Amino acid sequence: MADKYFENQVFEKIDFSEIGFESGEYEDCRFINCNFSGIQFSDVDFVECEFNDCDFSMAKINNTALKGVKFSNCKLLGLNFNDCNPFLLSLYFESSNLNLSSFYKLKLKATQFKNCSLQEVDFIESNLMAAVFDNCDLSGAMFENTILEKADFRTASNYTIDPEINQIKKAKFSFPDVAGLLSKYDIKIQ
Repeated sequence: MADKYFENQVFEKIDFSEIGFESGEYEDCRFINCNFSGIQFSDVDFVECEFNDCDFSMAKINNTALKGVKFSNCKLLGLNFNDCNPFLLSLYFESSNLNLSSFYKLKLKATQFKNCSLQEVDFIESNLMAAVFDNCDLSGAMFENTILEKADFRTASNYTIDPEINQIKKAKFSFPDVAGLLSKYDIKIQ
């Protein structure tokens, strides 16, 4: 880990894709309207940080620590969260676009996704126990050998989840989207 330490700082309207991003630990920092698209993070720890209106499209977050990190109104297209450091991983997403991102094999217990676009997101073999998908679009999202026990899909839409290959005990669903649990049977529900 780099020796640089940043605490309680606000970074606003910075295009890090042009100037680069300094390695180090960022604690209780806020990033507002910043561009991280295509950035290769290395030796970076984000602890209790907030990102508002930021663009992370196609950024590389290999071994990046995300501990208690909140993303609001962010563009996170194609991010491989499975490449980040899984130790104490804790995330919250609100009104963000995570299309084509991957959470493969991650432990995301009680993670909240609120008003997010999660189209074609990879949740294969993830632990999403008690996760909340509040008003989220899950078109094409992939769930296979995923732990979804006690997860809340009541206001989510467009999901397809096979109960035979996922753990869904005590998960919450609502009509009519609950039909996404039966899609593999190609039946009509009226």
